[in-house]
Amino acid sequence: MHHTIVRRSCAVFVVTALTATVPALAQQKTGPGLSGEDSLTWKGITLYGVIDVGVQYDTHSAPFTPFRPAASGNIVRQNSRESVVGVTLSNMGQSRVGLQGIEALNDEWAAVFQVETFFNPQSGEIANSLKSLTANNGVALAKQSVGVDGSSAGQAFQTSWVGFKSQRFGTLTFGRQVTLLLEGIIKYDPNYNASAFGLLGASNTYSGGGSQENNRLDSTAKYVVSFNDALHLGALYKFNGSSGSANTALQANIGVGSAHAAVDAYYSKVNSAITATSLSAAQVAKLPVTYSVSNSLAATISDNSAYALMASYRLERLKFFAGYEYLKYENPKTPLSAGFIDIGGYVLAFVNNTAYDNAKKVQVYWTGIRYTVIPRLELTAAAYGVHQNANGSGKQAGCSTNAYSVCSGSLEAFSFDADYRFNVHFDAYVGAMYSGVHDGMASGYLHTTNINPTIGVRYKF
Repeated sequence: MHHTIVRRSCAVFVVTALTATVPALAQQKTGPGLSGEDSLTWKGITLYGVIDVGVQYDTHSAPFTPFRPAASGNIVRQNSRESVVGVTLSNMGQSRVGLQGIEALNDEWAAVFQVETFFNPQSGEIANSLKSLTANNGVALAKQSVGVDGSSAGQAFQTSWVGFKSQRFGTLTFGRQVTLLLEGIIKYDPNYNASAFGLLGASNTYSGGGSQENNRLDSTAKYVVSFNDALHLGALYKFNGSSGSANTALQANIGVGSAHAAVDAYYSKVNSAITATSLSAAQVAKLPVTYSVSNSLAATISDNSAYALMASYRLERLKFFAGYEYLKYENPKTPLSAGFIDIGGYVLAFVNNTAYDNAKKVQVYWTGIRYTVIPRLELTAAAYGVHQNANGSGKQAGCSTNAYSVCSGSLEAFSFDADYRFNVHFDAYVGAMYSGVHDGMASGYLHTTNINPTIGVRYKF
């Protein structure tokens, strides 16, 4: 009897200690938004959810979509053309519902798992960025709705993993998981990757290491370990289920931290990365009879490399953030063929494997502050910038105008927002972000700026 009580006590201690190590960044894009007595936890299994809904006005946008997680484009996009006002969602954090569990196996190890679904509160739809693209298949740019690629493609579970966890030896998990690079950007973005108020969250390209679909990856093994909270290491590998490097990925992370400061460095390599787009009218006309217009997309394939350095520093009520990321796009060493099945079962009917005969190089940088006015009220100001090199050839070589998308160009965004927490479950927010594109990054755009005043509420359980 005594040994049973001791084992149970040890098990409770292990679960409590390991649960305490769940990172705070989970509040924004994945995982529970609450912990401890405020969470719905029974025998180590936590039911959690977030519902984030607001109203947004855009000076230049396409009509909002019921499919994409954010509904709006938030930043200026190629088909932005008119003022739009409507209900938007996941403005501060992803609306989701999920289960997360931890079960002590012995005095050292515990089993852990997580499954969660992303949904769009205003439509009741499962979040599906790729459906927002197929909705524009064959539609002229000036008549399109918001359509943006992403890692949500109508899957039943956006996150689904299982593994082992130890305070001393770290955590090893397998399944569909958030990448290390996305975790870093959530941690070091002044807006914690909020879609409405930050370029990083609105775009999702840079947190995906160059592709919006790669913020979460299927078939991954992920290992993270921390040494007294002063040094932490991480590694992630994506398997492709066959030989060769196509659709594999590798990421690594090393970071140091203290009570006031933290610095992290990241490396990401994604082979045969996919950037999906809507079909043009000409492509719809040429679509094979065996393909469906509602399930087919075009795509550019590339091998993407990324290096990033991010830091934060807290000084009483102020917290400073800064980050830099270098991205390189190259033609894939292992091309993908037309007919490739993308996430969510979408078919890549037309593929381009030769878009980067000259490597495209992109630099991303940001900085910002969060100020705690009172314990329940935080103000955030942030600035973001992106610059791409000229990567064309022939008459397009070295260009710096908006004549071609391969010309050098830039994108900037500035934001300010306020978040008031009534209690641990409910908060209200208001803010706006300005975004503008120039030269090559503005090629083909109907308008080149947008401002998106947004107000909304969020409930977490």
